This record gives sequence, structure tokens and C-alpha cells, in this order.
Amino acid sequence: MSREVVSSSTASSLPLTTNLLQTAVYKPTQGRVVRQLTALAIWVIVIMGCYRLYLTLRDGIDSAPWAESAIPLGLCAAGCWFGFRVVNWPRFADFLIAVEAEMKKVTWPTKQELVRASIVVIATILILAVTLFMFDAIWQWLFALLGVTT
Repeated sequence: MSREVVSSSTASSLPLTTNLLQTAVYKPTQGRVVRQLTALAIWVIVIMGCYRLYLTLRDGIDSAPWAESAIPLGLCAAGCWFGFRVVNWPRFADFLIAVEAEMKKVTWPTKQELVRASIVVIATILILAVTLFMFDAIWQWLFALLGVTT
């Protein structure tokens, strides 16, 4: 037991840069859903950024046509690898595992409670919108009456 605690605390104290070149998956059976969704979100952001870079380079590079595809593809590969490694970095992975454990403890509302709460929120927003509109109309009328505005 003490060896596990020492090895996990040593692994979690390592900086991210030392974990970037490893291929091992940290605690593969724990926090899978949150880690997969986090990696997917990182990959989507990376791919969208690389696509935007490709569109920018396509219009701007005439001297090296290979660069308009090679640079975004290289950055996409590096970004996707980074997304895979960051969710397996012990500090971040332990955080995501804890998030998934806490989400399992949440008591989610029933459909009926959700509908009632949504109706209350929408009604409150409508009442506030009408109230603010009335205040605005009254102030406009008062300022127009005093000749401050036209």
C-alpha cells in the first residue's frame, strides 16, 4: 500500500513536459467518460484551429505550396497527441477522475421538477424584462417632458 502511495505521488508531481513522450495510459479504468470527453473537446478545438490555419495559409503562401497543408497537419498531429497526453497526465487525470466521481453523487431532478423550475426561470425573466421596459419608457417620457431629450 505504501509503495502505491509513493509511486502515485511521485507520478503526479512530475511536470507535463516529462509525460508528453510517454504512451502509457494513467489509471485506464477510472474516469473514462470525463477523460474521453475532455480529450474529444481538445481534439475538436485543435482540428478547428488547424483548419482555420489551413484556410489562412492557402490564401497567403505562393512560394511553398506544400507548406499550406504540411504545417496545419503537423500542428494537428502535435495538438491531438497533446490532447491525449494531457488527459493522462497524473495531476489532471486525478482531477477528472474526481470530477466523474462527484458527478455520480449528484441527484438529478426529475422531468417534472425540471419543467417546473424552467417555467419559474422563464416567468422571472419575462417579468424582469417587462419591468425594465416600463422603467425605460417612464424615464424616456419624463426626460422628453423636461426637454432633456427629443
